[in-house]
Amino acid sequence: MQPTQKVRVMVVDDSLVARNMIIRGLSAHPRIDVIGFAINALDARNKLAKLNPDVVTMDVEMPGISGLDFLKQYLPTHPLPVVLVSSLNLKVFDALAVGAVDFVRKPEGQASVPSFIADLAQRVLTAAQAKVRPAPVKAPVVKEGAPPPLGAAPGLNNVIIGLGASTGGTEATLAVMKRLPADIPPMVIVQHMPPGFTKMYAERLDRLCAMEVREAKSGDELRRGLALVAPADLQCRVVRVGGRYTVSCSPGEKVSGHRPSVDALFHSMSDAVSCKMVGIIMTGMGQDGAAGLLAMRQKGAFTIGQDKESSVVYGMPGVAHKIGAVMVQASCDNVAATLLRHLKTL
Repeated sequence: MQPTQKVRVMVVDDSLVARNMIIRGLSAHPRIDVIGFAINALDARNKLAKLNPDVVTMDVEMPGISGLDFLKQYLPTHPLPVVLVSSLNLKVFDALAVGAVDFVRKPEGQASVPSFIADLAQRVLTAAQAKVRPAPVKAPVVKEGAPPPLGAAPGLNNVIIGLGASTGGTEATLAVMKRLPADIPPMVIVQHMPPGFTKMYAERLDRLCAMEVREAKSGDELRRGLALVAPADLQCRVVRVGGRYTVSCSPGEKVSGHRPSVDALFHSMSDAVSCKMVGIIMTGMGQDGAAGLLAMRQKGAFTIGQDKESSVVYGMPGVAHKIGAVMVQASCDNVAATLLRHLKTL
């Protein structure tokens, strides 16, 4: 798609109020053309071939065939960028796992509608440039199938790992984490996500991966076997307290357009961490994390960037690579192996 072309959008929502709100809001954007709507998944199936939209916005919970079931049936044979529009619902992550590109949380009142529309519009524009790779439905990865432990090498007790991602990152980060052992050095993860979802995402990672994963809170101490997910709408930074490292999670200005920000995390690691560091930047729109990763590399960190071919959106890792912040590029499936090879040299 040419940057000057309008993105053609189809809106799928069973609620007349929500549907009209989304249609009016997106239609007001100069780069978006709402070409049609559907009142449920069956209606969407009947209209998609004729309308041929660039992006679909879709409610997750609908009567009859849910948005999740529709994506399971449709995306494997008709790859199409889908942005989910959902209330606080764990099924969002199942829909992302089967190929949806991104999601936005429905507004809870009229006061939040303008920010909701602005967020949705940006995600629609990003989705129009995304690579859609429908994932086959698989049995969940369980902790019993975890990789073998790294062991008691003393050097592994003096490493901190930071990972940042945005569009496409929920599944990309899971692909990395499920390949890591239970005794991985401490990790801090920033994933751009609406409020309320980071706790559910951390619980999902904890259920599917070998290490302990939970949403971060101020004062949490970094230790081996623990991965912390930055809470939505707070800046998460690494803090040194004597010989220990903790995290701070606090309100504050957006950094690189985001809160939490990958740059905020990576710059804090560059400033505060005196032991070994690893920085990983994954798929995502924009450039959040690139400057911070460069600062980490300049302080001696080992840095990994997801490659273009496997990124849903090669924005953040692409900028990081361009400015020299990335030491090694790796596909999503090989990021974990690249990290483990490095850790075994310490």
